[in-house]
Amino acid sequence: MFLRRFRRIPYKRAPFYSLSPGLGKRAAMLFLSRSPRRSLRTVCAAVCAAARVVGAMSLYFEEMDFRPTPIGMLSLRRRRSLTSGLDIYEIKLGDAFLMSSAFTVAEIELARLGLAALERTDLDVVVGGLGLGYTALAVLENPGVRSLIVVDALAEVIEWHQQGLLPLGKQLTDDRRCRLVNADFFAMADSANGFDSKSPGRRFDAVLVDIDHSPQNLLHPRHAALYAPAGLARLAGHLNPGGVFALWSNDPPDQAFERALAGAFASSAAHVVTFDNASGQPDASNTIYIGIKADLPIRQASIATAPLAD
Repeated sequence: MFLRRFRRIPYKRAPFYSLSPGLGKRAAMLFLSRSPRRSLRTVCAAVCAAARVVGAMSLYFEEMDFRPTPIGMLSLRRRRSLTSGLDIYEIKLGDAFLMSSAFTVAEIELARLGLAALERTDLDVVVGGLGLGYTALAVLENPGVRSLIVVDALAEVIEWHQQGLLPLGKQLTDDRRCRLVNADFFAMADSANGFDSKSPGRRFDAVLVDIDHSPQNLLHPRHAALYAPAGLARLAGHLNPGGVFALWSNDPPDQAFERALAGAFASSAAHVVTFDNASGQPDASNTIYIGIKADLPIRQASIATAPLAD
């Protein structure tokens, strides 16, 4: 799940970033090398002072993991909000913010709105994009959900959940209904085998997606095929009759995509979700698109609606 709110909310370096999080042994070694004549007591006092700074900083900032990936350096960090006092978890790719626990309203609404369109229980659901796990957890909190497959292309993000480094990791990994899968969601959507390697061709009641910025603003050009009429039709083929496709977008409703969605599904809608951006600026907003597949397969529907013979 990739958050784009930071385009609207410029990130300001907090005061505690003025010193390196790595201050400690390395700083003490530098202190010794530059001051060979200082007394041991003075050196120990300096090291203890540095340790106190690091201890105070750890309350406000911690880089929890840092991984090289084929698409760049991926880092997980925790920072303490100076206004709310709450811990905020963030994932960065290089210098760009991908995900933040500071903004989760639309991720939760993706699951709520998508599943609200289903009027049955024993639901089998796919989530494209694990991120910090808020969409997946909202799915599992629906009592009608029987199974959930969460697909994410970044193995590192899945590992952080499995290792308990992220706050929702234990809830997701402990739930027997939930399976985290490291795979290419877009390749799965385009394949006849679909989203379950253990059961090729399996159909689902809902597919909820939060990966790209929007249908027009993609993380990779090859993702574009999903948002075209043919790609949406192929995705609809992985749904049961009456199934739901829901998509998160950072942009306002897009008329061109709405037309493509309407062509692939029996009914469709675009919902604008607003939320507090927590910076004193006007409320931010995202869009949730919903497409609902016909209740009956095309052939059965045409037979059912055929006029009676005289």
